[in-house]
Amino acid sequence: METDTAGQEPEQAPQPALPQASVFVSYSRGDQKRAMPVIAGLEKAGFRVWWDGLLEGGDTFLPTTEAALEGADAVVVIWSKTSVASHWVRDEATVGRDRRRLVPLSLDGSEAPLGFRQFQLIDMAKWRGNPAAPEFQRVIRAVAGLAGSAGAAELVKPGLVRPGSVQISRRMVVGGGAVLAVSAAALAAWQFKLIGGTAAPRNSVAVLPFRNLSGDAGENYFAEGLAEEIRTALSRNAALKVLAPTTALTVRSGEAAPDELARKLGVAFLLDGSVRRSGNMLRIAATLTDASSGFAPWRDQFDRQMTDIFAIQGDIADSVAAALAAQTAANGNAATTGIGGTRNVTAYDAYLRGNAYYNLRSGEASMRAALAQYDAAIAADRDFAEAHAMRARMRVLLAGDYARGREYRAAAEDAITSAREAVRLAPRLALAQSTLGYVLVQGLLEFKAAREPNERARALGWGDAAVMLLYAAYCTELGRAPQAKEAIARSVELDPLNPGVFRAEAFVRYYARDYGGAIESCRRALSLNPKMGTVHSYAGLSHLQLGKIEDARREFQAEPLEIIGWTGLAIAEHRLGNRAAAEAATDRLIAKFTDAASYQLAQIYAQWGQIDEALGKLELALALGDGGLVVAKVDPLLDPLRSRPEFSRLLNRLGLA
Repeated sequence: METDTAGQEPEQAPQPALPQASVFVSYSRGDQKRAMPVIAGLEKAGFRVWWDGLLEGGDTFLPTTEAALEGADAVVVIWSKTSVASHWVRDEATVGRDRRRLVPLSLDGSEAPLGFRQFQLIDMAKWRGNPAAPEFQRVIRAVAGLAGSAGAAELVKPGLVRPGSVQISRRMVVGGGAVLAVSAAALAAWQFKLIGGTAAPRNSVAVLPFRNLSGDAGENYFAEGLAEEIRTALSRNAALKVLAPTTALTVRSGEAAPDELARKLGVAFLLDGSVRRSGNMLRIAATLTDASSGFAPWRDQFDRQMTDIFAIQGDIADSVAAALAAQTAANGNAATTGIGGTRNVTAYDAYLRGNAYYNLRSGEASMRAALAQYDAAIAADRDFAEAHAMRARMRVLLAGDYARGREYRAAAEDAITSAREAVRLAPRLALAQSTLGYVLVQGLLEFKAAREPNERARALGWGDAAVMLLYAAYCTELGRAPQAKEAIARSVELDPLNPGVFRAEAFVRYYARDYGGAIESCRRALSLNPKMGTVHSYAGLSHLQLGKIEDARREFQAEPLEIIGWTGLAIAEHRLGNRAAAEAATDRLIAKFTDAASYQLAQIYAQWGQIDEALGKLELALALGDGGLVVAKVDPLLDPLRSRPEFSRLLNRLGLA
């Protein structure tokens, strides 16, 4: 679960938009030294910046540059005495002007050439590279204004949590709730060394983010959502290996040649496209590229009304599946569309907006905005199973972070109702079955009831990384290590650039008592996102079990989540004989989290040899519905309690005996 830190939540949730706005910087090579501080400042402000220095050896200059230019949210043109004479800069400025994405700067007081003087220049002649200087802040505001409506300016405010910098809640840091947070954190990681290098299977495809060509960055959610719906439809085909969205979102078409992108992503085919939306009219173009040849076995363009969006979505998914089948020996189950969706345009639009807020997850406001959009989708179409499922997930996420006392139980029961409705409407929808299993365990600690939906989710969702990840967590909690390892390996295969997947792999390995493997998974997760919560704790716990107490203490000190960092320190310091430090860490835990840390206190007291106190805290945790109990059956820290009949009875009451 994710929560925001104090003082970081804006009063209103930002509008859904791409997690990083893209900026194309055009300049003359003779001005490169002075252009670099501009590029660095834009990157520091949170924008994804393209400039020609990113071109690698072997890249085709013109197609790569054109694609980046056409897809940019803003085009920053750096005018100078040198660049006004450059045909390349003028051509790039023309594209920015015609797309209404132009932000012109003047390095040396030079005027823009004819054709560009209707735009107000930002004078940078006296700028000395300080990103806080007023003239550079004008650049930031101008770019943010083009990059997206109300939310764009929020992206550059210092101190705000950006998409992807999600945290895990106090309630579920120990259990499977932590592994649900896997969507946006890999967006800043261009770490292709983790995959690639071997021949990709011919049935593998990555659906790249579709470009929004509508001229309004507020429509980004629609282009992104359409690509994700097509990806989900394709993943239902058992004969295809479809890369998960988090890994696919680390790249965009035009950033490199197709063969290079495919090699880095470990797939044989790339599907990319663009969406232009004007009123009720849509133009959607999509291309399937065979990376081995560079040719497109399928491409098409659709000019339709918004009411035809569902037919277009299905046509693209089915056509891509057929084109891939023609390239491979396996056809498999080609039934890719029509499960759990809607044909109501209003409901569909609200659902995509809800998903954009869900992926943002920067705090309570954005989470409640997602819930409101799912409610709106259901109000427009009561039979929209996907919306019911996502509503259930969001209710549990919100309850885990913000509910108090009896509110949590009521919220969990409401989530169960929505999840059951999703399953009733679409029993073959993997998302619905996986969600029902998840909320039964995380919301109500009902393990036995969760077994059937989790097993159905596994059977239906073999091609969905998120479904397999939650199934792996469930099997881990039940002590079914072989099934958990198989499921998490599948999730890693489908989403190999997602740090959350490697955090989940560490979770699986630690509770399977593969401590060396858990440490390796932690290293891979931290290489993708050094600030990810709970990862240092899994490394620290593994070092504890291996007897490397000093290493464990260092990991717990580096853990950003206090509730588990302090828990680990209390245990490590005690083992080192530092009783005062151990008690100080425990006192901090009690002072800040009170009864919400009941499970963590049970772990501490068990490791200190205070068995009765530990059992008492577990009883309190059960009374409160503490999500930490989901790992009670397999938790190594509770081993000192396993010979006690009270502990056996507690597991039996949980359905974990």
